[in-house]
Amino acid sequence: MNKDFQHGNPDNWKWGIFYYNKEDHRLIVPKRIPVMGWTFNFAHPAGYIFLALVALLIIFQLISSS
Repeated sequence: MNKDFQHGNPDNWKWGIFYYNKEDHRLIVPKRIPVMGWTFNFAHPAGYIFLALVALLIIFQLISSS
């Protein structure tokens, strides 16, 4: 069950920082340098939904605080 999905393949990293691999079904994956943390798999549809919710939360906080 421990598949790599070619995580180290540079073709799966757009501009070197955005992970995009349709064959990898994980939403959150380690960055190219695992010590640096985690990132989203931008080929996973739930990744965009989660990022949109976070953006809406930030916008809501900015509007409600003024």
